[in-house]
Amino acid sequence: MDAADPAADGAVTSGNDSGGDGEGPGGQPPTGGDGSGAARTPKKQRSFWKELPILIGIALVLALLIKTFLVQAFSIPSDSMQNTLQQGDRVLVDKLTPWFGSEPERGEVVVFHDPDNWLAGEPTPDPNALQTFLSWIGLMPSAEEKDLIKRVVGVGGDTVECEGTGPLKVNGKALSEASYVYPGNTPCSQDDQGGQFKVKVPEGFIWVMGDHRQNSRDSRYNQSDENHGMVPVDEVVGRAIVIAWPINRWDNLPVPDTFEQNLGARSAALTVAPQGLALAGAVPLVLWRRSRIKAAETR
Repeated sequence: MDAADPAADGAVTSGNDSGGDGEGPGGQPPTGGDGSGAARTPKKQRSFWKELPILIGIALVLALLIKTFLVQAFSIPSDSMQNTLQQGDRVLVDKLTPWFGSEPERGEVVVFHDPDNWLAGEPTPDPNALQTFLSWIGLMPSAEEKDLIKRVVGVGGDTVECEGTGPLKVNGKALSEASYVYPGNTPCSQDDQGGQFKVKVPEGFIWVMGDHRQNSRDSRYNQSDENHGMVPVDEVVGRAIVIAWPINRWDNLPVPDTFEQNLGARSAALTVAPQGLALAGAVPLVLWRRSRIKAAETR
């Protein structure tokens, strides 16, 4: 018997077919019906212009998700963080790690919502419709949200103090801040409006200061608010990680080395914790591998 027609190889047969060779009456391949061997007409591909709205919609949804959960752009509105950040810089803020319980650490540059009218008297921007839309999806810095950007100096449990012109001390240990404090500024300001202080940061709060110490209205000068100058951790949007614009200013924003010293009990706990977690995670894996090896040896 001749070999079956290759065109019928992909045909779907039903349970009513008699004969195991898949041939119809007279030895011919079945034709017609859903199981026909005739070549299918290829679907016509959509034109680019018909697919463009779909692609734009997907891009907008992705941009909105990224802005909401991953990264958001912010514009620097003042000189309070010079020379680390210049007015007009665009920074990218990591919004992902707080979703996993990460809290701000000493030395990080963070963006946070105005905790208690710190921006009173500041001019309110008036964005146009396009700027509002682009900022809503995260393609442009937000022009309407009242946010600030400062450096975290103290976290919950820390005692932060300034006496004279400095140095700034955390839990009694002096910080070496020459690498980021604005040139010509002293770490501490000699005035009676907040420049001289000694505060203990409650749990769930942070103490923030600008790098341009003599030109920053930060925790020091808001001690009369409801939080006594502290910023609730819940108001922190995220950590600024990169200067993204302008291109000639591109740089990352690492934690300065001075914050790597052991500044208190919390620092020591954080140093040990990852090692303990790694050890705890490794024990089940080692036991599992040993049981596998033992089982293989007894076969």
